[in-house]
Amino acid sequence: MKYLLGYDIGSSSIKASLLDIHTGKCVAAAISPKQEMEITVPQPNWAEQRPERWWQEVVNATAQLKADYGFDTDLVAGIGITYQMHGLVLIDKDGKVLRPAIIWCDSRAVEYGDKAFEELGEEYCLSNFLNSPGNFTASKLKWVRENEPEIYAQIHKIQLPGDYIAFKLSGRLQTTVSGLSEGVFWNFKKQAIAQDLLDYYGISADLLPEVVNTFSVQGHLSPEAAQELGLTAGTPISYRAGDQPNNAFSLNVLHPGEVAATGGTSGVVYGINETNTPDPRSRVNSFVHVNSTAAQPRNGVLMCLNGTGILNSWLRKIVGELPYDQMNQLAAQAPVGAEGLVFLPFGNGVERILENRPADAALRGLNFNIHHQKHVLRAAQEGIVFALNYGMDIMRASGVQVRQVRAGNANMFLSPVFREAFVNSGNVELELYNTDAAQGAARGAGVGAGVYASPTEAFIGLERILTVEPTDRLREQYHAAYGRWQHALAQLIPNPTTPSHVKQHAF
Repeated sequence: MKYLLGYDIGSSSIKASLLDIHTGKCVAAAISPKQEMEITVPQPNWAEQRPERWWQEVVNATAQLKADYGFDTDLVAGIGITYQMHGLVLIDKDGKVLRPAIIWCDSRAVEYGDKAFEELGEEYCLSNFLNSPGNFTASKLKWVRENEPEIYAQIHKIQLPGDYIAFKLSGRLQTTVSGLSEGVFWNFKKQAIAQDLLDYYGISADLLPEVVNTFSVQGHLSPEAAQELGLTAGTPISYRAGDQPNNAFSLNVLHPGEVAATGGTSGVVYGINETNTPDPRSRVNSFVHVNSTAAQPRNGVLMCLNGTGILNSWLRKIVGELPYDQMNQLAAQAPVGAEGLVFLPFGNGVERILENRPADAALRGLNFNIHHQKHVLRAAQEGIVFALNYGMDIMRASGVQVRQVRAGNANMFLSPVFREAFVNSGNVELELYNTDAAQGAARGAGVGAGVYASPTEAFIGLERILTVEPTDRLREQYHAAYGRWQHALAQLIPNPTTPSHVKQHAF
């Protein structure tokens, strides 16, 4: 028996999955830590984590995996990595981390991206980058240059979170074209580094790592890392991708018209497009998909809601640390629409779908004589779904057909209420599969290491376990509830679908 090992570098935890190459089945999985990792908030709308902590939890998860399933490490044919997107890790010439990582939900760089969008020209940015520079990684690096010049002066290379873990595994400083695009370091029109944006920001392209193919042997497990992990030195590192492109890959979403979703700490809908078609207001964003080539381009069009699983986690603390399945059962006891209670699930940094406007979470229509715990829990799940549907409406207006959506049977999609609200408010068919991000990374490693001749072969063992379809009766009820949610959003942020008098653009 031979194996593939996948790591998922999340902002809540690190997950490791071990796949049997021949059956495509996950034979063991481990998560570390058991409690969610801390996100440090030095100032409002900032968010940081220590990359060293990610590595330590990779070590811990690997040790747990080996303890639970005593596999022969010599039989691991490849290691794959997926990671939280848009983070900024800074490395000095000795390979040391210079400061905590500025992660995906940090909003400090918005003004730099907005100014670049205006001064470089909106048409230029959208036609070349397919996005506003917004609050992406390039703008975060500009923030460091302007606000922490003593740290900036020590930078040898910048990295995305997955690049850092790959560096710890192999000792090689690398990234991918898909990774460059998620940081707005990529020019889609020129198929090259976004030199004009770097020049505008005063950033040298020398700070970017070597570029490698997403599916390729990018390095090998170093003796030092192998000893720390208890694995075999020389094992190929053969795949890396951001969490949303990887989530799509894990669900075999590779071709135009196919759509994936996830409901983790953030909620995302990600559809494949073969044309460079940006949203005029950059409320949804386009990145190079994992299987894109010059001859056959594939872009992932992504809408993101920051306040998803993090809202559910917050509610769990408020209601007394109930298990999530019990929270789902309580939510199901309230009727559709939660008897007029509306939850706006923001409050975790600026939201791209709201054109990077700061927005707090809000609970509207609360009546102390009517509403109980079950109503709040249902309103929260419905509110998340309605925000996702709001983003899907933007995707549809941008030409992405959202009719059928695939997701892993995990996180928010474990809730029957969430699934029901998702299909009926969006009028989509939902397919749930027996996979997760770490398994997707393991399959990707198999493609990159040549274990599988093509991505198609990698999906042996992927099984659809549930299909949920909308019904006429529930569609009407959710349509009415979605209308109330939109009205509440308009009260929170007047004219949410049009720019405010101050230019503010998506992430």
